[in-house]
Amino acid sequence: MAAVVLCAVLMLLAPGAGAGKADVIAATIEPSTDGRRFNLSVTLRHDDSGWDHYANRWEVVGPDGRVLATRTLYHPHVDEQPFTRSLANVDIPMPITWIKIRGHDLVHGLGGREVTLSVPR
Repeated sequence: MAAVVLCAVLMLLAPGAGAGKADVIAATIEPSTDGRRFNLSVTLRHDDSGWDHYANRWEVVGPDGRVLATRTLYHPHVDEQPFTRSLANVDIPMPITWIKIRGHDLVHGLGGREVTLSVPR
């Protein structure tokens, strides 16, 4: 019992321990002007606590698990939650009909809520 209490206390004291994983809470996809690529807009929520613990990217993943594109986030968004960032001209090859968007943070890695989108063809 004492070990469980000690672990709980240490978790509460650890910097950013309560921030949780990066959640994708919304995403959109539209064909780009050339009609062969796609523009994405993704809204993330994460309790960024500073440079040691923040959502540092989101990924576009195909049905086979392959990462098709990555949007890197270069700084914490402590006072801007949730926040939206875009990525233009993403190549999503045929015959892919759906993609998954997933978030990543510096402490937990991948894991939070993901969003699935149909690819408009």
